[in-house]
Amino acid sequence: MTLDRLETLDPESEEVLTAELVVSDDVLVKAFALGPDAELHPHEHGDSTNVFHVLQGTVTVVQGDEEEAIEAPGVVHHARGVSHGARNDTDEVVVFTASLCPMPGSG
Repeated sequence: MTLDRLETLDPESEEVLTAELVVSDDVLVKAFALGPDAELHPHEHGDSTNVFHVLQGTVTVVQGDEEEAIEAPGVVHHARGVSHGARNDTDEVVVFTASLCPMPGSG
């Protein structure tokens, strides 16, 4: 699979757009495009490990009480049960994927 469909994700300011890239019995890979000032609110996956792959731009990753700006290309690991989110503090669109394994609800 190519990532060409990510080009169709063109969010406005404060908008978060998503696309499911891979859905199987044991993994979910989702793409996120965050417009300027957009936020993916902190949440957790108690039964899944989550990995962000930053593909475009610089995203501020929130993990628990910590924040870190991650520039593309970058990878961020979120352990099971750890609250995490993302925010775009730039004027450009940020694109990243989130891989969940195992698929939420599959266990």
